Amino acid sequence: MNLTTSAAQMVADARARIEEVETADLIAQLDDPDLVVVDIRDIRERQKGFIPGSVHAPRGMIEFWVDPQSPYHKEVFSQPGKRYVFHCASGWRSALTVATLQDMGFPAAHLREGFSTWADHGGAVEMPKPKD
Repeated sequence: MNLTTSAAQMVADARARIEEVETADLIAQLDDPDLVVVDIRDIRERQKGFIPGSVHAPRGMIEFWVDPQSPYHKEVFSQPGKRYVFHCASGWRSALTVATLQDMGFPAAHLREGFSTWADHGGAVEMPKPKD
């Protein structure tokens, strides 16, 4: 099958028009009360560790959770004055997500390298609490 646009091209196009945040910069900003870090990874990925204080919003629902007109809207995405930074594992899904949200009129940025290099840069990693 010949695609008219590859996934890699879609990511490159998204990255050319969105704000990308470096890992070290996001680590330095974690104590900012106006920052909301949003983890769009699958629940199985998140079970291997996550950025402390991050909000989990699965990629498949993000447009609906952000949209205040949607029956699935989440209030965490309606906080005036907040800065939203989305991340996935390597920065591909989050680039596409932020480009889509930007098209919707929702300002956001994404973690350029994703969670894959977070610990390598000294970022704290929280593990899920064991279920009883």
